[in-house]
Amino acid sequence: MGDTKKKQEPLFNSTMSLGDHLEELRMRLLRALVGLVIGAIIGFICGRYIIEFIKEPYTDAMDAMGLEARLIVLAPAQGFVSYVKISLISGLILSSPWVFYQIWMFIAAGLYPNEKRYVYLAAPFSAALFVAGAFFFLLVVAPITLGFLVKFNENWIRATSSFTFPDYISFVSHLMLVFGIAFQTPAAIFFLNRTGLVSIQALHRSRKFVLLAIFVVAAMATPPDVVSQITLAIPLYLLFELGILLSYFASRRKTSS
Repeated sequence: MGDTKKKQEPLFNSTMSLGDHLEELRMRLLRALVGLVIGAIIGFICGRYIIEFIKEPYTDAMDAMGLEARLIVLAPAQGFVSYVKISLISGLILSSPWVFYQIWMFIAAGLYPNEKRYVYLAAPFSAALFVAGAFFFLLVVAPITLGFLVKFNENWIRATSSFTFPDYISFVSHLMLVFGIAFQTPAAIFFLNRTGLVSIQALHRSRKFVLLAIFVVAAMATPPDVVSQITLAIPLYLLFELGILLSYFASRRKTSS
């Protein structure tokens, strides 16, 4: 009876007080910030090579059309500001295992001991998914999207694709973050299911609503072109199904044991 009552209590209704939670949050944010700063310093030092790497999708798209791949800087400080921006984004990706570890450890501080083991599974999984999402955009989605946009500009509206350096950096960095965050879906679903907040049956029933929400989110989070929206929506829905599948296998394993 006592165990049943305990499971029915709110997730964060644990032995920690509000003051303890705030102190834990302050400590975790400070540690995450230190890791982010170290990652940003590495990103700033290696920024030149990082920029060459993220320019490849644009270069390939322009080469395929026989055009010169040259990004333009229109104001004196634009190049430097964009360099700092991509350094920060690179720093976040480099430090993401540490940052996500701090986030999940803050969540774990408010959980019961039997629930904390799921955090230890979710933390590295979450960091790996974030990095995978960022690289999935850069290596798979960006070449497809940029290839389509450059061809559309040249062949359909007869316009030269001369992108500015700040616009390109904003486009790439924004969508790398969007895909990295979107790829958290399986970890979030697995965690919510294993802590009893969402059942597998509820996840099954919510499929059509989730599909609609995914396309709405994809339309809001990506540039106004169909290619970007679809290339985010399809992986996002597959990741949703992966989260359900992981939860199902975990439930089967728990039942059999």
